[in-house]
Amino acid sequence: MSDIEFNILLPAFIAGLLVLATHIPLGMKVLARGVIFADLAVAQIAGLGVIIAALLDLTERPLLVQLIAAASALCGAGLLAWIEHRFAEVKEACIGLTFVLAASGGILLMNRDVHAGEHLKDLLVGQILWVSTNQLLATAALTIALLALWQWTRLKNRNLGFYALFALAVTASVQLVGVYLVFASLIVPALATYRMKQRRTLYALAIGVAGYVVGLFLSAWLDLPSGATVVWAMAAVGIVAAWLLNSRKVG
Repeated sequence: MSDIEFNILLPAFIAGLLVLATHIPLGMKVLARGVIFADLAVAQIAGLGVIIAALLDLTERPLLVQLIAAASALCGAGLLAWIEHRFAEVKEACIGLTFVLAASGGILLMNRDVHAGEHLKDLLVGQILWVSTNQLLATAALTIALLALWQWTRLKNRNLGFYALFALAVTASVQLVGVYLVFASLIVPALATYRMKQRRTLYALAIGVAGYVVGLFLSAWLDLPSGATVVWAMAAVGIVAAWLLNSRKVG
C-alpha cells in the first residue's frame, strides 16, 4: 500500500472509529427497544435537512448546514418518540413509513437539480475517503459530549432523551459515512452479539473495527466504492463472528 493510499485510508478509519464509539451503545439500545428502522428514518430526515440547506445555497456555510441538519434530525427524533409512545404496537411500521416519506421527500426536492444523482449517492453511500480534518475534530468533540451524556445522565432511559441523543449522533455520522454505513455500524455489531451477557461491548467494537479495516483495505486494493465495501465487509465479519461466538458459547 502506497503512502498516498495510507494517508487517505487513515482519516477514513478514524471516521469509522468515531461512528462506532456512539453507534455501538446506541445500536444495542435500538435492538432492545425494537426500533430498528429508527436509524434509517432519523438519518434520512437529517439528510433532508442537508438537501434543504443545499437548495438554499448554504453549502458554503457548513456550520449553518450542520445546524439545519441537526434541527431536522431533532424534529424527527421528537416525531419518533411520539410514535413510540402513541402507537407502540405498530411503531416499526410507522417508523418505516417515516423513512420512506423522508427519502421520497428528498427525491422530490432534488427533482430539478441536475446533480441530484450525485448528491443522492453521497447521502446514501457517503464520502468516507474524503473526510476533512475539521470534520473529524468537530465529530470527535460531539462524540465526547454525547458519550458523557450517555454515561452520566439518565437521558438514554427517557423516551425523548434517547431519541435526541440518537438524532445528534446520526446527524454527525451520516455526513461522514452516509446512511447505509451508519445503519450497518449501528445494527451489525449489536446484532452479532445480541446473545452475549458479558463483554458484549468489547466484542461488538472488535466486529465494527474489523469491518472498517477489511472494507477499507478491500476498497483500496480492488478499487471499489469504500462505503458500500465497508457495509458488506462488516456484514461478513458480523456473520462469522456471530457463528464463532455462538458455537463456542462465549459470554
